Amino acid sequence: MKKSEIRKVYLEKKGSLTESEVHSLSEKIFANFFSEFNLKENQKIHCFLSIPEKGEVETKLFLNYFFKSKIRVFVPKIVKGKLIALEITEETPLIENSWGIKEPAGNEDCGVKDYDFIITPLLYCDEFGSRVGYGKGFYDRFFAEINSNAMKVGVSFFPPNEKVEDVSEFDVPLNYLVTPTEVLSFGNLESKSTK
Repeated sequence: MKKSEIRKVYLEKKGSLTESEVHSLSEKIFANFFSEFNLKENQKIHCFLSIPEKGEVETKLFLNYFFKSKIRVFVPKIVKGKLIALEITEETPLIENSWGIKEPAGNEDCGVKDYDFIITPLLYCDEFGSRVGYGKGFYDRFFAEINSNAMKVGVSFFPPNEKVEDVSEFDVPLNYLVTPTEVLSFGNLESKSTK
């Protein structure tokens, strides 16, 4: 399938999930993430701030864990058409922007490029790690600017079924995909089922 078709299908699928389904599936993704990855104090994690009402994985579960574990947390913010990163703590006030995304007030990029993990939003990811986002290319440009050995981890309610046909040279593949039932590694295409 082409990205435009995938966006249409998966926006509809996400939109049909109930609030309780989003919460339950998010908890399974959270559990699978931590069964696969052993994070340590002071590691640097870049994690998107989700909108669960729009069918996105609840990253608040991740953030609460990171804060308690003294893991450094960075979140994205779009400023003048570019994705920047801001470091936050449990006490950082978040303000809702025009898209309904809560974000920190600052507009100054933190300058960090050496992340350990990047928890990445997506609409869909295929079995090769090709990610379909919302079509603005923010994350592909962001990935190109940071250290290449950062683990790019997508989180999705849906398994990879369709191959993304129109992958471009600018599309940066993910290293892992975490779903409610499995963790896929795209280094060797190995699936670790947690059913």
